Amino acid sequence: MLPLVHEIEAQKVERQPSASSDSILSDMHKADNIAENGGAQADADQELLQRQYELAQLDRTSKANWEMIKKLTVCGVAFLNDAYDMFAINIVAMILGFVYYNDAAGSAQNTVPKKWDTLIKIAVQVGCLLGQLIMGRLGDKVGRTTVYSAGLMIAIITTIASAFSSSMVRGFNVFIILFIWRLLLGFGIGSDYPLTATIVSEYASVHNRGKLMAAVFSFQGFGNVLAPIVSIIVLACFAQSIDHDVQNLDYVWRIIIGVGCIPGVSTLYWRLTMTDSERFQHVNDHALSPSDESTTVDAESEKLLAQQASTGSASPAPEEPGAQETALAIPEEVHPRRVKTFVQYFSEWRHLKVLLGTSIAWFSLDVAFYGINLNSSIVIGAIGFAGDIRADRPSRYIIRNCLGNIIINILGSVPGYWISVFTIERLGRVRIQLLGFAALTVLYLILGFAYHQILDKSSGAFIFIFSLAQLFQNFGPNVTTFVIPGEVFPTRFRSTAHGISAAMGKLGAVAAQGGFLQLKDIGGKDEWINRLLQIFALFMFLGFLVTFWIPESKGKALEEICDEREEYY
Repeated sequence: MLPLVHEIEAQKVERQPSASSDSILSDMHKADNIAENGGAQADADQELLQRQYELAQLDRTSKANWEMIKKLTVCGVAFLNDAYDMFAINIVAMILGFVYYNDAAGSAQNTVPKKWDTLIKIAVQVGCLLGQLIMGRLGDKVGRTTVYSAGLMIAIITTIASAFSSSMVRGFNVFIILFIWRLLLGFGIGSDYPLTATIVSEYASVHNRGKLMAAVFSFQGFGNVLAPIVSIIVLACFAQSIDHDVQNLDYVWRIIIGVGCIPGVSTLYWRLTMTDSERFQHVNDHALSPSDESTTVDAESEKLLAQQASTGSASPAPEEPGAQETALAIPEEVHPRRVKTFVQYFSEWRHLKVLLGTSIAWFSLDVAFYGINLNSSIVIGAIGFAGDIRADRPSRYIIRNCLGNIIINILGSVPGYWISVFTIERLGRVRIQLLGFAALTVLYLILGFAYHQILDKSSGAFIFIFSLAQLFQNFGPNVTTFVIPGEVFPTRFRSTAHGISAAMGKLGAVAAQGGFLQLKDIGGKDEWINRLLQIFALFMFLGFLVTFWIPESKGKALEEICDEREEYY
């Protein structure tokens, strides 16, 4: 028996290992039996199992400490900041209507034209899509924390630049400049999705990994509420001057955007001093690419030739007729395994279907997640917080809309996040996602086929169903589509694969805001929303179906979820 297994047996006497460690130990005993017959394959198996055991030990020894608290704080603040930056634009767009279209005639007064409104709202989503793909890939190649810090610095610089947007030259009005800066802001924000997920998943232990990932992501809910709270405070400070001269709102929207850089600046030092997880460093140290392999084989060949030259014979002695074959075979015996490339790994259906499952599920969710917000103005009106955009004082109109947004988020969105946090380790990721998609399919069908009837007969019933839909978005696929890709892919591809999944989600957001937003007024104002809700129900059912392609990761070590042996050939 090899020395490593003797050491493991001694440790078994001292403490009972976890189930995943037991399976690794069993595999190591099998590898020892094979090793008795010799062979490079057995050596490779033993080395692989040793690495798996060492990584399992990381899970067993993980515990709360200052480094973990620092990482979780940085990651949580990142999503609070991202949500603030993404959703504050809805309030800013409302303010821009008063600033730049106060003198417009009729229904166009105090309202940003649809083309500019769509442009500034879609900018961050497009930037996120690009950032998730590019920064996600760099996270695997360069390092998690290096790219993570770079993304934050991009976000801080572009947030400040967005706050100073103005018309520059003919053809480049404030909306185009704001679009450019928010596109770049989205690129920086996009890095947070794959890198936050991988950093937390690789640092947390098996038993609380899902809870910590969900908790970090749930800070999005606080960011959604923080944006209208900050807006109300700033508006209250400028209320008298705004009512005297509406152009003073020009200061307000710039301050609202500028405040978005404060959370990032406050955690920048911690981001810059973060280190990559031991798991990521360990896997990188042991990974062997095809180019490395050829170098290793060449080195072994040169070593063999040097030994033959030192003995003064290039061929075996006559009394050992089989020695030449043995000597020539040595390079093949020590031939190490080659690591599969990203394309090789995902060219196999059993791996590709997992990536497709996480990507299509996220795409389906975000089509409805961003599309359902088309109804927020209706809900705000139903709870009595809407006003007359032309008759009301500007400060009063905007503040009441902000209060309405806070109420909507508190009714369903924020509770849904934290229900997921406290149940994800009990129910499991896949079960919560299936439950959420199923509930949303039913709720959207009800709203879609009885939309006008419910609104006409009971606004309270509409508010209840709408809030229930928001609850199951977050106690459901909105949280799990973030958590699952951070667990079900190998460490070498985790950030890249998560970035692809998240980018598909942003593609759904772009489709909702850039496509469906243009359809809702077919036949009259908000007349086509019922049809859109029916379409959203189909997307929810699609998300439900593809979830069956995704493995359950609850209670499993990362190396157990995606067997590391699948990465080699």
